[in-house]
Amino acid sequence: MRGLKIIEHISLDGVIQVSGEDGVPYGDWTAPYRTPAGRDAVMAAHGESFDLLLGRRTYDSWSGYWPKAPSSPIADRLNAATKFIATHRPESLEWGPFEALGPNLVEGVRRLRSQDGPGLILSGSATLTSPVLEHGLADEVVLIVYPVLLGAGKRLFAEGTPPCSLALLSTSAFPSGVVLNTYKVLEPLKP
Repeated sequence: MRGLKIIEHISLDGVIQVSGEDGVPYGDWTAPYRTPAGRDAVMAAHGESFDLLLGRRTYDSWSGYWPKAPSSPIADRLNAATKFIATHRPESLEWGPFEALGPNLVEGVRRLRSQDGPGLILSGSATLTSPVLEHGLADEVVLIVYPVLLGAGKRLFAEGTPPCSLALLSTSAFPSGVVLNTYKVLEPLKP
């Protein structure tokens, strides 16, 4: 059975959106905080081999960059990963290897998790996060938290995200101010 990890780059106020997406004006707000140590920690969080679970917008955004990116450990791993895409237009997918999840996200993710294969990484696709958490399909949440407040933009945990409890597995702070927190997903919160 495959594990599923949610990995997100996130501002202190919960924004995961970067410039160029729906008018976010701040450029790549993560760039000033990148360090070799932080890169290595993010790579370790992904693991040596993984597949990707992506929403269509994230897939489209990433497919415009990563296939053309110079060879690097992260580019090579992302390009080699099978991309499982939540989409209603599978015929227009090009960046592979890929597979459309099918019409039901939850059933598609359950099917993937029941198969043998590398772990699954859900990244950049905020609309998938809530149903994945709601249906108990995520094992871990890794938040790479940047010391910025953006004030506006798409948030990872928007209103309507199902309440659940998490246990802190590890935390790493970097001199740039970035903090990488890894949580185990426990269970839904009971009222």
